[in-house]
Amino acid sequence: MAELVFFSGTMDSGKSTLALQVDHNHRARGRRGLLFTRDDRAGADVISSRLGLERPAHEVTEGTDFERVVAVAARDGGPIDYLVCDEAQFYAPAQVEQLARVVDELGVDVYAFGITSDFMTRLFPGSARLVELADRVQVLQVEALCWCGARATHNARTVDGTMVVEGAQVVVGDVAADAGEVGYEVLCRRHHMRRETAAAHRAVIDLGREAAVH
Repeated sequence: MAELVFFSGTMDSGKSTLALQVDHNHRARGRRGLLFTRDDRAGADVISSRLGLERPAHEVTEGTDFERVVAVAARDGGPIDYLVCDEAQFYAPAQVEQLARVVDELGVDVYAFGITSDFMTRLFPGSARLVELADRVQVLQVEALCWCGARATHNARTVDGTMVVEGAQVVVGDVAADAGEVGYEVLCRRHHMRRETAAAHRAVIDLGREAAVH
């Protein structure tokens, strides 16, 4: 039977890499699938991995109707066996419900990949609906690490290395942002609650060394 599977993890835990691997494995077995993403850091219409892998994908917008897209693709090219849906945290709850119907009514496997919570530790609406509806929720086995070496469990938004806790829920950025840009850093809960990023920690260390010299 077809199923809806939600693969979740923090930023930098290999979600997009796994999404591309899942697609490769299914295509290698002769299955026909469709790839979707929204607001990928590399731009529109692509799933990109930090390892340098990329695949063209359908860009999800507010108006995307997954049931209709699958029906049209099946009409034009033959049955669809699976969907790979990256950056699923950005999908609307109603679109997640569409994905569930694609599984139940059309018999198509859906593999969704996304971050569970935002930089304020609040669930993304799309992720919350996936947790509620998925046949399986799998936490990625590759653990992202906080600067302290502990398992990273939270996503922090930064500007010039300084953690911010207010702003729009969705702002596209990366863990390797340039100075002055909105960036993200994965932290353990302790350092997220302390608002202590790697840059903030280095600043404290440097200040201590400077005080010791004087």
